[in-house]
Amino acid sequence: MIDAALRWVVRSGLKLRLFFSYLQPIQMDATLHALSGLLLRAVPTFLLVIFLHFYLKYMFFKPLGKVLDKRYEATEGARQRAAESLEKAAAKIAGYEAQMRAARADVYQSQEQAHRRFEEEQAAHVKVAREEADASVRQAKEQLAGEAAQAKKDLAAESDALASQIAETILKRGLA
Repeated sequence: MIDAALRWVVRSGLKLRLFFSYLQPIQMDATLHALSGLLLRAVPTFLLVIFLHFYLKYMFFKPLGKVLDKRYEATEGARQRAAESLEKAAAKIAGYEAQMRAARADVYQSQEQAHRRFEEEQAAHVKVAREEADASVRQAKEQLAGEAAQAKKDLAAESDALASQIAETILKRGLA
């Protein structure tokens, strides 16, 4: 039929636009008739696909999704617990370090106090030793001064005695 219409268009010399307007209703009816046949044959397949979709959704994908969600929660929960334990450990470490610093400060302070007490005791011992040494020096000076005075007396007495002996010896020689 299309061939006949084409021959008629060529023979009659009608424009191509008129030809397509003439063919369109014929083709549209045939296309709609063919399409309706396809759709009628496709309805069971379409219904089967929809049924399969919902069946797989509820029987396969929903349980699979639950399992995957549980798995994700388990792994993510483990990660969160690990992160929390790391944070707790870091807090404990910071606390221990603060306690160590405080203990070190106490030890340094007690060492400093002990050092000060030792220096004070040492200074007191040095002071006592100086006082004793000064007393010994004064006593030795007094004793030395006394011995020097005694020695001067003894020397004076001896010098008088020696002078008398010298004078006697000289006089005895001069008389002799």
